[in-house]
Amino acid sequence: MTSALHDLVSVLRPYDDLEAAHRADTLAWLASTDDVYRRVRPDTPPRHLVSYVVPVDPGTGDVLLVDHRNARLWLPPGGHVEPGEDPAATAHRELAEELGVAGAAAEPVFLTVTETVGVDAGHTDVSLWYLATVGRDEPLSADEGEFAAVRWWTRAEIAAADPARFDPHLGRFLAKTAAEGR
Repeated sequence: MTSALHDLVSVLRPYDDLEAAHRADTLAWLASTDDVYRRVRPDTPPRHLVSYVVPVDPGTGDVLLVDHRNARLWLPPGGHVEPGEDPAATAHRELAEELGVAGAAAEPVFLTVTETVGVDAGHTDVSLWYLATVGRDEPLSADEGEFAAVRWWTRAEIAAADPARFDPHLGRFLAKTAAEGR
């Protein structure tokens, strides 16, 4: 599976120097281990694979984020890739489990390597970011145990908000997808 992950990561076109560094770091990590899935919560192994899925309204470009109780941040929905699971399948599964909707893309558009914060702080998530087309009017079934709130954000609202309340790479993700016309 790490060979397939290596192929998936190697074709990602970095948006900036930081994403290029994250890609190089991830490729080196994948070449050095086959232990890439979280096996014991919260941090075994201390670096593991995550799939984020960013719901975007096709009419407005607004983004759906969740106020994650554990991280204490507004984040895209998502979660840890299960052993042997394809990261795209994780994105589909997490979108269905956490919001009750379908629609994650088949290929990631962004890659980050991030030290976690919040209740389970201190390990590293290697995150593949996927897009999902979800209309603002679609009914949601949010996981209230995991999320304090769920809301749609305009890109202007995100830009005007305190960046410390979001995933540290969200602004770069939005800039990359805007530059690519997504």
